[in-house]
Amino acid sequence: MHRHYLFLLGLLYVCSVFAQPSITLESFRTGLDKPVSIKHANDDRLFVVEQDGRIQILNSDGALNSSPFLNIESIVGNVGSIGDERGLLSVAFHPNYAANGFFYVNYINNSGNTVISRFSVSSADPDLANSNSEQVLLTITQPFSNHNGGDLAFGPDGYLYISSGDGGSSGDPGDRAQNLTTLLGKILRLDVDNTSNGNNYAIPVGNPFIGNSNALDEIWSYGHRNTWKFSFDRQTGDLWSADVGQGSFEEINKVSAAASGLNYGWRCYEGNEIFNITDCPDANTLTFPVAVYAQAGTSRCSVTGGYRYRGSLYPGFSGLYFFADYCSNEIGILEENGAIWDLSFSQVFAGNNWVTFGEDVAGELYIAGISSGTIYKIVDVNLGIDTFGMFNFTMYPNPAKEELNFDFKELSIPVTIAIYDIRGKLLRRFKGVDENLVSIPIKNFAKGLYLVKVSDLDGNKINKKLIVN
Repeated sequence: MHRHYLFLLGLLYVCSVFAQPSITLESFRTGLDKPVSIKHANDDRLFVVEQDGRIQILNSDGALNSSPFLNIESIVGNVGSIGDERGLLSVAFHPNYAANGFFYVNYINNSGNTVISRFSVSSADPDLANSNSEQVLLTITQPFSNHNGGDLAFGPDGYLYISSGDGGSSGDPGDRAQNLTTLLGKILRLDVDNTSNGNNYAIPVGNPFIGNSNALDEIWSYGHRNTWKFSFDRQTGDLWSADVGQGSFEEINKVSAAASGLNYGWRCYEGNEIFNITDCPDANTLTFPVAVYAQAGTSRCSVTGGYRYRGSLYPGFSGLYFFADYCSNEIGILEENGAIWDLSFSQVFAGNNWVTFGEDVAGELYIAGISSGTIYKIVDVNLGIDTFGMFNFTMYPNPAKEELNFDFKELSIPVTIAIYDIRGKLLRRFKGVDENLVSIPIKNFAKGLYLVKVSDLDGNKINKKLIVN
């Protein structure tokens, strides 16, 4: 049934490896306790969610604040060993957080049910939240302890999106993902700036099932098994979601942020393959993934969704979508190739169990291992390598403190040296450099990460990262 359709979709994943990605990891911070989400609040801090009920602040230099930003361990249900899907699962900051101080969390409470709440930052300290400011938006009854979904993020439209799993057990026994009268197995969309019908939120105009007596107004899309992580492309607004598979296939989805009412197909299909088509719509009405990978014959078992790279430090990453697998400890990459996406995996980074990616305010990417408790930066191996064959120089010391030196072995034409901060702001530029030895004072630079670009008049350029201590 539908095999001609599935064959075309199968082309998206039969060639599972096209090239080895040129990535490596740099440790940014160790010692976190079961990190499961990394977000920013439109400033240079990273907020790391710890599953037991805390949110920690990491500063731009990797320093960890002495006190948690938020501690709600008393209202978050007890989390068992690594692999437990309960706890404090995610955070999202209001687009106007700088003015209103509102942020939102997704957690499993002491009764085992999903809670979506709003908290406020302390009026006295921007590094502390007011733990007594909770305003509950939604509570979703969970029939089982697994498949809670758990992510949330603001879309480019300013509305809050929330992913919920199908309620758990195995094979979606209640067929909840296809049932529009339950919030399970869905992505929801809420207007958190208004209230209606006695709720601490309103239904956005344009939600697809408004006025449908057989569906809940909060639903944006359905047919999700367990969308653990999703994100919005900061450049295009596209919604990327990674849905954890049953036991055979892991899937990654990409749709326009404006595409409402989509049915992603679970439990009718797992990835592109039939799973249980009892009472299912025609396959032509379903939204199938842009990429799928199989578990069979590998150590892969559970996809962790990430982000499409839109940073500036690593031009070779531009437009790539990063994801990972929890069991295999690999990082995956999707690269756009016409109408399809080529998929590849990195080497194994053992001992981590990848559960979340993070994107900082500048678009640079991070990844966290729940077992290792380490937050890593994702780095391009090729950064600083002379791909044009035009430059032969060294930049030292790095990390630097007071002075940055360049030793150009030989120069055929003058070069320009430019130094940018992590947000892409130009700090220093030196044009027409034609000397072999050049020293640049940097003692007034704040500690942190910078980008150095060396270019010539022919358009050749090299990017190098600089750490200032």
